[in-house]
Parts: sequence; C-alpha cells; structure tokens
Amino acid sequence: MNYSILIGGAAGQGMDTLAQLLTKSLKRHGYFVFKHSDYMSRVRGGHNFIQIRFSDNQVYTYEDKVDIIYALNKETIDLHKDRLKEGGIVLADKAVGDNEDLLILELEDTAKTAGNSRAVTSVGMGVILKLLGLDPKPALEVIESTLKDSIVEVNKEAFGKGHEMVESRFGLEQKEDKRILIDGNTAVALGAAAAGCRYYCGYPMTPSTTVLSNMEKWSGELGIFTEQVEDEVAALNMALGASYAGVRAMTGSSGGGIALMSEALSLAGIIETPVVIINVQRPGPATGLPTRTEQADLRFVIHSGHGEFPKMVVSLRSVEDAFYQTARAFNLAEKYQIPVILLSDQYLADGETTAEPFDFKRVDIERNLHEGDLPEGRYKRYLLTDSGVSPRIIPGKFEDKLVLVDSDEHDEYGNITESSLVRKSMVDKRNKKGDLLEGEVQEPWIMGDDKPENLIVCWGSVYGPVKEALGLLQKDGYSIGALVYGDIYPFPTKTLKEKSKFAKKIIDVENNSTAQLDGLMREFALIKSDEKILKYDGRAFSVDELYNRLKEVVE
Repeated sequence: MNYSILIGGAAGQGMDTLAQLLTKSLKRHGYFVFKHSDYMSRVRGGHNFIQIRFSDNQVYTYEDKVDIIYALNKETIDLHKDRLKEGGIVLADKAVGDNEDLLILELEDTAKTAGNSRAVTSVGMGVILKLLGLDPKPALEVIESTLKDSIVEVNKEAFGKGHEMVESRFGLEQKEDKRILIDGNTAVALGAAAAGCRYYCGYPMTPSTTVLSNMEKWSGELGIFTEQVEDEVAALNMALGASYAGVRAMTGSSGGGIALMSEALSLAGIIETPVVIINVQRPGPATGLPTRTEQADLRFVIHSGHGEFPKMVVSLRSVEDAFYQTARAFNLAEKYQIPVILLSDQYLADGETTAEPFDFKRVDIERNLHEGDLPEGRYKRYLLTDSGVSPRIIPGKFEDKLVLVDSDEHDEYGNITESSLVRKSMVDKRNKKGDLLEGEVQEPWIMGDDKPENLIVCWGSVYGPVKEALGLLQKDGYSIGALVYGDIYPFPTKTLKEKSKFAKKIIDVENNSTAQLDGLMREFALIKSDEKILKYDGRAFSVDELYNRLKEVVE
C-alpha cells in the first residue's frame, strides 16, 4: 500500500496548516509518512506545493505520481494534473474551476457555514480523509492538540462537514501508531540538547532557521541560552567565546552565512576551542535558490578557513542519523578541541517523516575537560603532548591558573610568538590531532548486495532516494549495492576499496553538478566512478527519477 497527496497553491493560502494537520493525522492512523515541501522565497504568491506520501512500509522520499491533488488555485491543476495516477482525484473548490474531470466541491462556502471561511483547510482535510476511508477521530484529536483553543471548535465542525461531503474511494484501515513524526532540523536540535549543548546562537537564514527556533523554544525548559545575533560573523565568534568559558556551544547557518564564518573557523583552529557548526545547504552561489536543496558545499566546508588545521565534516543522512551524529559531534569536538561541521540540506531539514523514537540512552556526554592536578607553575594551555591534545580547563576552575588564548601563533602558555621553531612545533601539534581523527571516522553505510556488480556511492540525504531505488532494482534482479557516506572528512577509504574490487561499475549519485564525492574518492582512495548521476536544479531526487536513471546505467 502506497499513496501520495499533493497540496498546491500560493503562499498564504493555508496549505502549510493543512499539510501539518494531515501529516499528523496519517501518522496517528499508524502509517509511515514522508512530507516534502517545494516552496518559493516569498511571503505571498508564487506556486508552492507540498507532497505527503504514506504507506504501511517505511518510505524515504517522494514520488513523481500522486493519488490526490488538492488544488487551491488553477495553476496547481495546470502544473500537476499530468502527475495523477490512474484512478486519481483532483479536488478543488468551485471557485477554482468547473472541469467535469475534477472533484469540485463547495469547500469555502462550507467553511463559512461552520463559522469561519479560513477553516477551509479543515474542510479539505475532512474530504481527503473520507476519500481515503479513514476514521475521523485521530484527525479531530490532531486539530485539538495543534490549533489554538479559540479556533478548535470551528475547525472541528468544518472538518466534520468536509467528511460528510463525499464517499470513500480508497477504503484504508487504521494501524497501530508507534512512531514519532519529525523533520531534520528538529532532529539536529534534539541531538544538540541531548548532548548537553547549553549555548546556541545564529542569524535566521533559510533553511537553517528552525534549528535556532527550536533551541529557543526549548531554552527555558532545558536551560539552553539562545541568541539571535546581528550576523554570522558574530555567531561563530560568540559560540567560541561560550566554548572557551566551558559551555558546550553550537551555531549554524546556510550558504553565505557559512561563508561569513570562515575567519572565525580559523580562529577555532588556532585557539583549539571546540565548537559544532551546522551547515544546512541550499543552492548557491551567492543567494542562489534560498528555499531549495543542493549538496554543493562539501568541498567548501572541507577547505573552509585559511591556514592548515584539523577539522571534521559529517554529513547527515536521515532524521535518526541527524539526532545521533549531532550528539556525537560534541564529543568529538571536545575530545580533539576542534570544530566539527555538520552538513545537512533543505531536503532533509524541512522533510518531515516518521521514525522510531530516539534512544537517549545511546547518547553519552564526554566532556574531556582536565579535572586532575596540574603541574606547578604557569598553566600551559597548549602543552606539547604525544597526542597533540593539550589539557583543557575552564577559566576560573583553578584559581592560580590563567587560561590564555590568542589568534596569533603562540607558545605553550598562549603567549604570542614569531619563533620559527615554536611555529613548527605548534603546527605539528595540531596536525597530530588530525592524524588521530582518522581513527575516529566511521565507514559508510552498506546497502544491497554483499558483492555487487553495480556499486552506488552517495552521501548525506541522498540516502533516502538511493535506498528505495536500490530496493526496486534488486527486485528487478540486478546485482547492486550502495555505500552511503556520513563521515566524509577525514575521508574513510577501507570499505570503498573492499567493495570496489567486485564492482564492474561504480555509480556516483549526488545533488551537485561537479561530483564532489567522486573527487574525494579519487583524491584519497585513487578510485573513480564510472558513471555519474547528478541533479542540481534545486530539487531532490524522487524515487521514480532515480530508479529510472539508475536502470539506464546498469543496463
């Protein structure tokens, strides 16, 4: 069982509310759900649409074909009618059109009889759930728990009237509801909170903003200090200040905001202060497509910050991965006193899906602060050690120990130096940590056949479309497998070298135009892909598109 609903219209017509209520309702009916938004960078107007796919099996991405189109304007019908599956339905208000092929209902007039024309979204939800043949009770519970008290009753009445307007067409059944419904940015914020992050600052920049807004929403309950700062230059510098003072700190942005952090990223490198940064990618250069998705910042973040210093880059593959990897990033940042950069994107950040409840017991907080006795005399913040990791203390923890930091090159105490010998020793010290990091990196996820003739390589959120498309190709009888990279710098090579021995064809799948993962494979493993499937129009792969493009390649 597999169905998709498309809700389309202009910004300001209430489709977000309808999609939110409908997605929650389908989840409460016990289905696996995936919600994907395609929206323009404007407050009102333009064509936006949201797709909700649900099934009795796990779904990881959206489909090209849909079963129900709820058209809030005529443009939606014109743009998407060809995507309707056989037997599908286009639902619209009488004001949108009177085509005999459409299911035209008096939706807005019905909302008015319920007491408020703006409750038309609830009328539409009632119609859709009745067409699906689903019990109205979970939807009414969602209305009660989601909307403001002052409008709950009118929306419940509007829903009921919508539910009475049509007969069931699909006849679905309710299942047991065990899962959570969450998007990528919320998962990141939860992971940070679970890891003990107590300081988050940032400047609102789509599509990273909801990490900041979630942290702010929970700040009082969880004791997290959040601040909307004047720009991204200030954001990372302030996060470093909080970290220097002993607080687990994080910041984040997208596109040009991450570019503005480059100088402060170098500061983190030379003062060896841990920090976690989330880059929720969107298409560039410059402003690019601010509300769309892309995987074009990989090379940029690996090489961001002037000079040479160790850092770690981790790409997030799913909402579950976003939670656990964000929590892990704080431990790695403090263990090696480095910046850890998390790479997400608009597709994962905004995409809402069902998942198993997160296991907070799996999150260990490892501060790696020096708690024992220190040698007599002045404190050496940058003590030369075999590992390259110096004892880090919180300023004020030891009354007689002064913690010095400086953006200039410095000696073991933290005093500025221009000695060539000291300079070399400090560079070598920092590089030792980079060598140790290679032992921390996790190999990519392995999917599909154990010794595949066709080997897909991908990273980050492409995981979802690849997983579904690979499953379809296996059913077709193809020998195929996939490696999905999470840890991506330092670049893990062991599994790639092992699996590539059996592959007749290596297929690189990415949401960028220059095959940046393929470049890393060639640089660090001396292995290159034979075929590339690249998408860079601002949209993620659908399961249909990727399946068809992969099938062309493997055949």
